[in-house]
Amino acid sequence: MKLNANQLGKHLQGSLAPVYVVSGDEALLCQEACDAIRAATRAQGFSERQVFNADTSFDWGNLLQAGASMSLFADKRLLELRLPSGKPGDKGTAALLEYVARPPEDTVLLISVPKLDGSAQKTKWGKALVDGAQTQFIQIWPVDAHQLPQWIRQRMAQAGLSASQEAVEMIAVRVEGNLLAAAQEIEKLKLLAENGSVDADTVHAAVADSARFDVFGLIDAALNGEAAHSQRILEGLRGEGVEPPVILWALAREVRQLASIAQQYAQGVPLEKAFSSARPPIWDKRRPLVSKALQRYPAARWALLLQDAQRIDAQIKGQAAGDPWIGLSLLTLSVCGQRLALSGASDL
Repeated sequence: MKLNANQLGKHLQGSLAPVYVVSGDEALLCQEACDAIRAATRAQGFSERQVFNADTSFDWGNLLQAGASMSLFADKRLLELRLPSGKPGDKGTAALLEYVARPPEDTVLLISVPKLDGSAQKTKWGKALVDGAQTQFIQIWPVDAHQLPQWIRQRMAQAGLSASQEAVEMIAVRVEGNLLAAAQEIEKLKLLAENGSVDADTVHAAVADSARFDVFGLIDAALNGEAAHSQRILEGLRGEGVEPPVILWALAREVRQLASIAQQYAQGVPLEKAFSSARPPIWDKRRPLVSKALQRYPAARWALLLQDAQRIDAQIKGQAAGDPWIGLSLLTLSVCGQRLALSGASDL
């Protein structure tokens, strides 16, 4: 059965289910949901705990054996199964179906998995975990950019803090969606804020810049058309001492791949086939992002951007005039969909 994450706390005050499944990709929120279940089991006398990590070499018989064996140390037990791949395989499917069909008494099984998409929830094991009469399935949803300020405000209120809107927005910008970083900064503010009141000056003085700038984040922002965000990441990379050749390598690689895929598509090759034949192939999760970028320009325009990348390379090597950082900025904006041309060529 599905259980809303907001209802978990109230649910745990009553009788516990034999099986709990916490599913999601937001590490902090998943961890806190699992912590709440662990605390509830301890409060209700589940004093023994066993943890299983279901990697590729995991023996699923160990889970069934643990469920069938008598505890030597306690009347009630908590078993934890961590499934980082989100795919149990044939043996895991059989073991999960067998366990869920006849869960042992005085035992709670806590399963933590990444977000299960629609296809995974339609498998035999997925249906057993999501809709089983013996299970409680908790889906943890990410907090998007629009929800983040409200999430921060609620989190601060739970910590006994009151904050101005400017302070909340400043924290949201600085942590860039990193909930763990936001939670850590709020804990820090608990120690530093006078009378539990937080304003922009308090945040400015106390909150470290927890945004994580990396080259692949720059590429994703550019493919998604996020011009302002991509420029902030680029400035962050420069501030962290990342050298222009590293950034250019990543940008040129992406533009070269986009040009190749766009050319194949123009010649009648289905987009999915072009994605699969790309080197390296485009992962399923990245295909929507790459598809979005491909809609901006025809193949010839992507080829021109590749020429711009070559010009930046010459600037880095001192073989051409111009600042390579300006070139990287303009190339990134072009990938975002801003109609700019380093070479002065007209848009196609």
